[in-house]
Amino acid sequence: MIWAYPVRCLVGLLLLLAACNSDVPVPASVEFSADQVRLTITRTATNPFLSRHDLRLTLLGPGGCSIEVALFPNTGYASRRNLYQAGAGLLYVVGQFDARVIDPLHCTITLAEFRTLDRYVTFIGSFDENEQERWTYFPANQRPELPFEKR
Repeated sequence: MIWAYPVRCLVGLLLLLAACNSDVPVPASVEFSADQVRLTITRTATNPFLSRHDLRLTLLGPGGCSIEVALFPNTGYASRRNLYQAGAGLLYVVGQFDARVIDPLHCTITLAEFRTLDRYVTFIGSFDENEQERWTYFPANQRPELPFEKR
């Protein structure tokens, strides 16, 4: 009977640790080999118990292009970023609270207001959690465009 208390404590500790978010960066990437472009959004937990994450967008492009920017952080189930093909070779990464315009030819990523974005774009995928809550990239042929929830 004396061993029952330590075993219960150990089991409780293991369950608590299993429920915690890891602060190890988790990347999700998509590559457009014809354009020599690779986009990666890396998500890093900032709270062990709540859905809070820092997000970083990295562009690797032609001619040695490499640029990285911080995205608006996930402050509660708002990590998803939709990816769109716009005119003139531009890409849009659009989240619930921010939008970035990516120009791989000029190796730039700029913050944009939603109202300035072209409305005639093609959805090509999204960075989001899968059913197991793992950060990943979903191409448009695997999952359709999802609207952002109003909270």
